[in-house]
Amino acid sequence: MIVLAIAFAAAGGAAFVAKNLSGTEIRTVEVDTAETIEVLVAGRNISLGDSVKSGDVKWYAWPKRAAIAGYITKARQPDALSKYSGAVARAPFLSGEPIKEQKLIKVSEGGVLAAILPAGMRAISTPIREETAAGGFILPNDRVDVIVSRRMRSGRKDEHVSETVLRNVRVLAIGQNIEIKDGKKVANGKTATLELSPRQAETLTLAQNMGDISLALRSLSDATPGGKSGPQSGNHDLYGDRGSSVKLLKYGVPSRAFGVN
Repeated sequence: MIVLAIAFAAAGGAAFVAKNLSGTEIRTVEVDTAETIEVLVAGRNISLGDSVKSGDVKWYAWPKRAAIAGYITKARQPDALSKYSGAVARAPFLSGEPIKEQKLIKVSEGGVLAAILPAGMRAISTPIREETAAGGFILPNDRVDVIVSRRMRSGRKDEHVSETVLRNVRVLAIGQNIEIKDGKKVANGKTATLELSPRQAETLTLAQNMGDISLALRSLSDATPGGKSGPQSGNHDLYGDRGSSVKLLKYGVPSRAFGVN
């Protein structure tokens, strides 16, 4: 009788479990598939100044809602792979980043240096040596002061003087390097290309003919355009009375003292 009671109890429990399982509601989850369009993206990391080949970019399904203006889509430009083949990147791209037409420039439209120059500015190069360019630690996009050292006739003797003729100007390139690659911390090159206004370009050209040019690297804290360290332009007239100098008259003979703040 005990065994039969246990058997009946087990059978009843099994029936109860089976009933509950059969009544379980099966829910289906519907996945909302967003509408997508094909957008041109970088197939690899593209550096500033690289020539973009057809294999460097590809079409990628992109959510239509997230496709902002400026993206190159297959619906509007189906021939984009061949159209932009050979174009120069005027800004770096990460792999998978959408390509914007504004960041590419065709070879026929000019070089990459002309593409990254702001409107109204000029690029001018000056010869440098390691000992006159912060030991080679000046890199593209750093900001520097330009110092000219020259010999000046003062009375009956010659004096060597130095003047800061340009302040807080941006370095566009060192040699032919226009950006830091592979974590490079030292740039080697015999020329530095600076971003200058037309007046500053004239000042630098004059300074090159008057003496030796040195570049003084500015700190990041005061090297931003319009920073508190002073104006960008440094409007010094190499022939005028402006700058860190004082006129002296000694026995009727004019002379000039430098280094006065």
